[in-house]
Amino acid sequence: MTRGTLRRIIVTGGAIGASVSCAAGGVAAPQAAHRVLEAPPMVVSSPSPSPTPPRPIGVLPIPGEVKKIEAAELPPVISSIPTARKVVFLTIDDGWEQDPGFARQVRDRRIPITVFAMRDAVEAKGPIDPSAAGGRYVGAGGWSYFQDLGAPVENHTLTHPNLRALGFDGQKAEICGASRAIKRRMGVRPALFRPPFGNYNTDTLRAAKACGIETVLLWTASVQPGGKIAYQTPDKKLHPGDILLLHFRPHLSRDFRILVNKIERRGFELGNLAAYLAALT
Repeated sequence: MTRGTLRRIIVTGGAIGASVSCAAGGVAAPQAAHRVLEAPPMVVSSPSPSPTPPRPIGVLPIPGEVKKIEAAELPPVISSIPTARKVVFLTIDDGWEQDPGFARQVRDRRIPITVFAMRDAVEAKGPIDPSAAGGRYVGAGGWSYFQDLGAPVENHTLTHPNLRALGFDGQKAEICGASRAIKRRMGVRPALFRPPFGNYNTDTLRAAKACGIETVLLWTASVQPGGKIAYQTPDKKLHPGDILLLHFRPHLSRDFRILVNKIERRGFELGNLAAYLAALT
């Protein structure tokens, strides 16, 4: 199975300007002064340099670092990336709290993160109260917030149901409906799907495939308020290839800063999830 189009953020810039000057001079004669105008010298502008190719966001896999998994009839379910390299991956779910401070961090620091958007959360209408503790940003920007964020936006259903309680048709309606909404608003159809609560069954995988999903993505650790990491391993440590789950919630800007600093202090880098999945699948 081939990974979908690798989404990238393209940063361009650079312009060269030139100035043109002209000179004038005078010639004296015994009976009359004749003003002589000199034509300005021709100035040839240097060609603008070719723009530097955009630097990918996040650490990329080294050739041979991860082994491809065998292709199967249904999308694979992945909860971590099999690598020995100290790299982890950030993902964030739902879309309720559209905190501008979080968006600035992602853009300014070029932090790789993958959004799993749930339509009802993104389109929610609620109080926008930046004066509240940590700010309340429900409904602050809608889909335009995620366009400005510049991160890949993937599928997390329309309404966040427990998919195990739905049949195939109900699951397909949730997944395909969310993919259509994201394609309409973001211009790119999702290739990844995260089931709400991590609950799925065979019907989920069949429905995901029918909706064009290539990979079902789970997680190995979740991030709690205050940037605390809730581990799913007995040793309570980060491991190479971990996929971390965050949520759009109050105080996100503060908590995200704490989390990223914590990861870096422990000697881990932040990986480009799309690139690693492409190498894996």
